[in-house]
Amino acid sequence: MLKVALTGGIGSGKSVAGDFFEDLGAVVIDADQLARAVVERGTEGFDELVSAFGDEILTNGLLDRAKLAEIVFADKQKLLRLEAIIHPRVLQAFEEIVEASPLNSVIIYQIPILVEKAAKDRFDYVITVTAPLEVRIARLKARGMKSYEIDARLKAQASDSERSDIADSVFENSGDLDTLLRQVENIYEDVLLPRAEAKMA
Repeated sequence: MLKVALTGGIGSGKSVAGDFFEDLGAVVIDADQLARAVVERGTEGFDELVSAFGDEILTNGLLDRAKLAEIVFADKQKLLRLEAIIHPRVLQAFEEIVEASPLNSVIIYQIPILVEKAAKDRFDYVITVTAPLEVRIARLKARGMKSYEIDARLKAQASDSERSDIADSVFENSGDLDTLLRQVENIYEDVLLPRAEAKMA
């Protein structure tokens, strides 16, 4: 089993790369999806969030992620409090998926804050997806994000150079999807599959 961290800043295209890896047969785990699941209504995580941040993060009894994001990205201490609630639960959920996966799997973990959490050593291989800042901002605006929301998230994340410094491979994603797909296919077939097989031997 080979554990691969797939990281990149918001808007870089790591989710698209993750989809390509999944199509090739990798076990792809999205940290953001796990983070949503561990604080769904009815979970201990949900109850702890409401206890920590109050009913103002709720709309019609459900977690309003936009409100929560606005609160935590404006206050470093509140962001750290949120992370203390979510991250241990996400890690446990990740490990449960890994344990249930075949021993010869290539595990691709989409994790946006690999650098920030100094989590590189938990993985056998690290891939960073990069794109010029103006391209990333344009993609985020196309998703409907406001400029202030984008700025807050960018300020909370590591820089592209910091992510590239810890990477074993860097994907450049400023062009078309075919270019990104070729990068994914090449690394999967030439590097990741052979390494997974070698670990099994």
